[in-house]
Amino acid sequence: MANIKSQKKRNLTNAKRAERNKAVKSELKTRVKSALTTAGTDANDEQVRLAIKRLDKAAAKGVIHPNQAARRKSRLVKSVNAG
Repeated sequence: MANIKSQKKRNLTNAKRAERNKAVKSELKTRVKSALTTAGTDANDEQVRLAIKRLDKAAAKGVIHPNQAARRKSRLVKSVNAG
């Protein structure tokens, strides 16, 4: 543990951010997985739309890099269209 007061505060805020980011990343994985498993069904369009929306939101919040969001969206749509 750090001795400097400002670093102790940073450690607390970093822990809060990590917890929040973990929740967002977990939801991303869930949305993408549900979009991939419903491939070929009527509900698939809605699942893909929600997954893309969450990827964009995570990129906007800074949880993931914008290029990573773009790459993941591209791969998602490509795999849904292929299957």
